[in-house]
Amino acid sequence: QVQLVESGGGLVQSGGSLRLSCTVSKSSFSFNVMYWYRQAPGKQRELVALISTPGSTNYADSVQGRFTISRDDAKNTMFLQMNNLRPEDTAVYYCAVDLYGERLWGQGTQVTVSS
Repeated sequence: QVQLVESGGGLVQSGGSLRLSCTVSKSSFSFNVMYWYRQAPGKQRELVALISTPGSTNYADSVQGRFTISRDDAKNTMFLQMNNLRPEDTAVYYCAVDLYGERLWGQGTQVTVSS
């Protein structure tokens, strides 16, 4: 059974930074693409960023230029560096991978940005 564990969330002021981590219990070399999603209260879960081997990335327009996704396959870990945070970035952030046609999710980490 593959487990994903997010960490690094918290409360930060507008303009601040946070770095999220996602550690996977299975070698992340197994996953061609890894994802970060977020879900704000009352809203649908949305894709924030994705990264594929050998490192190509894609971002939602709302975070382009402020967030950076990266991965360290030697440590089975993916990161999301979030800079210049805004109140509208407040959400639960989830990491995800695809395995045998199923998308697997972590439990999420709360990010709250105060104005």
